[in-house]
Amino acid sequence: MNFLSQKLLPSSKSSLKFLSVVIVLFCYCHAAAVKLPNNEKIPALIVFGDSIVDPGNNNNIGTIVKCNFPPYGRDFIGKRPTGRFSNGRVPSDLIAESVGVKNILPAYLDPNLKIEDLLTGVSFASGGSGYDPLTPQIVSVLSLSDQLDLFKNYIRKITAAAGEERAATIVSKSIYIVCIGSDDIANTYLSTPVRRPYYDIPAYTDLMINSASSFLQELYGLGARRIGVINLPAIGCVPSQRTVGGGINRDCSETANQAARLFNSKLSANIDAFNKRLPEARVVYLDIYYTLLSLIQNPTQYGFEVANKGCCGTGNIEVSVLCTRYSPGTCNDSSKYIFWDSYHPTEKAYETLVPLVFDTQIRKFF
Repeated sequence: MNFLSQKLLPSSKSSLKFLSVVIVLFCYCHAAAVKLPNNEKIPALIVFGDSIVDPGNNNNIGTIVKCNFPPYGRDFIGKRPTGRFSNGRVPSDLIAESVGVKNILPAYLDPNLKIEDLLTGVSFASGGSGYDPLTPQIVSVLSLSDQLDLFKNYIRKITAAAGEERAATIVSKSIYIVCIGSDDIANTYLSTPVRRPYYDIPAYTDLMINSASSFLQELYGLGARRIGVINLPAIGCVPSQRTVGGGINRDCSETANQAARLFNSKLSANIDAFNKRLPEARVVYLDIYYTLLSLIQNPTQYGFEVANKGCCGTGNIEVSVLCTRYSPGTCNDSSKYIFWDSYHPTEKAYETLVPLVFDTQIRKFF
């Protein structure tokens, strides 16, 4: 009899009661937070995108776009940096928990990944990536094409481990999340000279949409059916864009927000057309733009105090390698802030946003 049995299970009756409680608690940890139609069970969550849903892939590639150092991760399990661009969990983790898959969605490039981790889903996302193929090239991160290549490798791995039939079920029945595009507008278009001389905003958003459409088509061709696509947020209202484009008062940058709205209108129409063309597809448009904007414009209604700067450092410009343990002025209580650094929301903000953006739309995946 082991130590646990000796100390905590003094009799057979109490043993049974104790084990029952443990089993109930274990099952509860992975019970879906949202009610799934027809008692459906989601086998896995598979994620593509940028830093909003990168749980640490960039740790393992040669890029400066990293955050695997304090104070990132200070409110994560174990209070350690993992490569997530926040103080704690990110939307990919929260969505995985919401659909009853697991509480933490790992990075595909995590060297400690086990086969059981693969079977319930991973994230291929890479901080700094975008729909525009130039966006990931500029900062040497994984493009959407690279992420799809990794997904093909993932399919081979789960097929070898679980057999063709189970692998096919995982691929077809899982929920996929695509969260990308902000870096195209904020970085590639507005902050560098590589695109702006050749494209106005309507033309550039067309380029982004063409890439998004090709990506969705290829993902569908690989077997994905339930795909949630998160639109662009109000980029002009994130702290860094207020600083560089909001004038002396650090107002929201209307140029960035206008570009986001134009892209979103085209994305919505593209998704509608995709679903009509392919009846088996369940591609769901998930709106973060107006949801996040509501938090920013009405912070106290959602339990926040600070909406125009991040917790890290001054909160005006620090992000990634500029947000370190040595950044002066980092806040003590990030739960008062919508933004963790000058670009990425806090865990508390994500916990507010995910139920509003994703959970309310869950029936559309079925």
